[in-house]
Amino acid sequence: MTTNAPDALDQLDDAVAAEAFRRLVRHLRHRHDAQNIELMGLAGFCRNCLADWIRDAGFEGDKLAARELIHGMPMDEWKSTRQAPATEEQLARMETSIAKNRVE
Repeated sequence: MTTNAPDALDQLDDAVAAEAFRRLVRHLRHRHDAQNIELMGLAGFCRNCLADWIRDAGFEGDKLAARELIHGMPMDEWKSTRQAPATEEQLARMETSIAKNRVE
């Protein structure tokens, strides 16, 4: 939904927003059973998206550094210890979900 109305979220204190963001990231680190592909299929974003978003917001590290920050470990380690192969069904749900992210 796009409107010209002010968004109350923009009035949220940066320190409060930062603390909530850190809590979200720590929660996702703890809940590694929630696979990225499942998050993408349900909500249209995942840990890797968060890494991209912090880069968009000004994080000076590269993509791998951003992902390590969000995952709490190097990406290769995450993949080998936490990531299960995606099923065809999960991939299809992800594609459907991502299509909902597009803003016209």
